[in-house]
Amino acid sequence: MKIDSVEFVLSAGNNGECPDEMRPEIAMSGRSNVGKSSLLNSLFRRKGLALVSSTPGKTQRLNYFLVNDEFHVVDLPGYGYAKAPGAVRNQWGQMMQEYLRTRRQLVAVVQLVDSRHLPSREDREMVQWLREESLPFCLVATKMDKLGTSAGQLALKAIRKALELPEAQPLLPYSSKTGAGRVELLMWMGRALEAATEA
Repeated sequence: MKIDSVEFVLSAGNNGECPDEMRPEIAMSGRSNVGKSSLLNSLFRRKGLALVSSTPGKTQRLNYFLVNDEFHVVDLPGYGYAKAPGAVRNQWGQMMQEYLRTRRQLVAVVQLVDSRHLPSREDREMVQWLREESLPFCLVATKMDKLGTSAGQLALKAIRKALELPEAQPLLPYSSKTGAGRVELLMWMGRALEAATEA
């Protein structure tokens, strides 16, 4: 898949504020400091389209991006940010659950984990939920440029083992800095959209 155009559409605080149209949606999920905004800017090749903050947890709404005038990429609030007030964390969690459980336009999820660390409890819970719901997802290990080749391969094996992923489950290494993994992720997204259309 090639990205010809992308534009920020809106920021929704709940499902009722999401677009009415039936364009398919691919959601981006991950911890608040996993590098979602950097990955989106790298994926779109649009510097600054998704705001990168030095303070984790800034994304508190569902941010919609229209790609190729065909589908939406939805940047979900980052989870697991300990310094956010408990009430705010609960609100984020409820909004994400409502979106993931009820949004008919959602066809797939790109689930991000930090390649430098073993998956957190929240990461494990999220992956387990995606598997139980049979929601197509691609696991993406971010910040791979910070690891050497051999360390990176070991990290991927450790992530797969920690999450008890079957070999058939996609796990892509990604570097927002170098762009490594971008083509593979776009190919996966294209296949997910095609599968949803055929279903």
